[in-house]
Amino acid sequence: MIRRYLEFVKPYKWLIFGTIIVGILKFGIPLLIPLLIKYVIDDVINNGALSISDKYTQLMIAMGIAAFIFVIVRPPIEFLRQYMAQWTSNKILYDIRKKLYDHLQALSSRFYANNKAGEVISRVINDVEQTKDFILTGLMNIWLDCITIIIALSVMFFLDVKLTFAAIIVLPFYILTVYFFFGRLRELTRQRSQKLAETQGFLHERVNGMAVIKSFAIEDNEAKNFDKRNTNFLNKAFRHTRWNAYSFSAINTVTDIGPLIVIGYGAYLAISGDVTVGTLAAFVSYLEQLYGPLRRLVSSFTTLTQSFASMDRVFQLFDEPYDIKNLPNAQPYKIERGNIGIHNISFRYNEDEREVLKNINLDIQHGETVAFVGMSGGGKSTLITLIPRFYDVTSGDITIDGHPIQDFETGSLRRQIGMVQQDNILFSDTVKENIILGRPDATFEEVVAAAKMANAHDFIMTLPNGYDTEVGERGVKLSGGQKQRLSIARIFLNDPPILILDEATSALDLESEAIIQDALETLSHDRTTLIVAHRLSTITHADRIVVIENGQIVESGSHEELMQRQGAYQRLYNIQNL
Repeated sequence: MIRRYLEFVKPYKWLIFGTIIVGILKFGIPLLIPLLIKYVIDDVINNGALSISDKYTQLMIAMGIAAFIFVIVRPPIEFLRQYMAQWTSNKILYDIRKKLYDHLQALSSRFYANNKAGEVISRVINDVEQTKDFILTGLMNIWLDCITIIIALSVMFFLDVKLTFAAIIVLPFYILTVYFFFGRLRELTRQRSQKLAETQGFLHERVNGMAVIKSFAIEDNEAKNFDKRNTNFLNKAFRHTRWNAYSFSAINTVTDIGPLIVIGYGAYLAISGDVTVGTLAAFVSYLEQLYGPLRRLVSSFTTLTQSFASMDRVFQLFDEPYDIKNLPNAQPYKIERGNIGIHNISFRYNEDEREVLKNINLDIQHGETVAFVGMSGGGKSTLITLIPRFYDVTSGDITIDGHPIQDFETGSLRRQIGMVQQDNILFSDTVKENIILGRPDATFEEVVAAAKMANAHDFIMTLPNGYDTEVGERGVKLSGGQKQRLSIARIFLNDPPILILDEATSALDLESEAIIQDALETLSHDRTTLIVAHRLSTITHADRIVVIENGQIVESGSHEELMQRQGAYQRLYNIQNL
């Protein structure tokens, strides 16, 4: 896991190395303080060979040099170290999120059907952000603390070997304590992160469905449901906090024993005359330079447990397999005619589930309009999602102009298939930006022309800022009919040879439906058009109507032919009192 993460770090290795070098200077400068204390006590205050005026002179020189180092030299070093560390870590996180977003876009519809949007967002935002601590702490601060400890120990050995051994006698206990708590905290941190993601996923879902909650007046019940998930997170957080407190308590106890040993033993040596007062004062000062980093290392290990747990979750997302892949020989074929061949296809969503489609065979010619009808759950919408390869067939094959759709580059295939669905998604951007979604390079004149063909231009011009009006999240500021007309304008602008209409008008009022039906008839002219509809009055004009029941084609023909057969289609027609 760490090796994989370091692949993102590698391009910035020299920046990290430079940050560590600057950090050594930053942390090294305070190590001069104990030496200054020793010099002032032993070589100035207790130096009987100097007169009072000489002592003042030596003190002024020493303090002047110290002031220059700490006031003039150290601040720019501190700024540079902080700036380099934050810039590098933020750039690495930018790279991770960029690659993760590309990965999310390549995942199939199956992944999004099986995972909550809030949990996915939590991994991309929260968990990636938590891995920042691995860069700042694991790759920078830990090394600096270790180097600080090495420098401090080196100076301490130079000052007095026996006192140094007294200072490090507790280190084995320190190492064992860190090892004991680190593994437990990592697992508890991972569990806490998972519960947080579940809570965020629930919240994301409920915020999007707040209108439903209010319409059923179930706020109290939903508050209980949220409280249940929030409590689960709180319990995991409490358990993590308890073990975290145990670790700090144990570590601080160990690191507090060390100074007590040194002070007691050092005072004994000073009384015996084996060390000077200045040496003992400097040594005691160096204890903080030794045990301070040791305590920070414990905090760093605790921080790293959160970072490693987040890394686990980030790479779990990276490891999600691609169901839909471009084959090695895939080509960006241009669809010239739009002839669609569906040959003996069967499909199931998951291996352990029943077949949703069974042995479907259809040949659809250029310019033909084919409507798919049947009871809900029969497999109509599933069938049309197979054509742009939102899912791959379980068996059989689908061809367009004689090419198996697996031979198309996926992006090329989908750009040449226009889809208008019942609930088309608009993004919280301007009207213009939503229309040019499929063709970002389109001119404003082309956008207006597409809007006019979709019968959308007139209502757009009544909006406060026309084409520059913000539509709100999911187009919340527009009516259902207005959103649908913008979706159709997208298709006009993109001008695909194949058109798929999935319940495009079923949720609209009669007036909106009439306007949109007019736009759809214009749009479908001279294109291969597939329509999924429940409202049979909207598809009687189709060249062919295919009735699907229980995943199989049971009837096929024109409206008149199917009515004469008095079969499944006529039953559906009569049910709707037509």
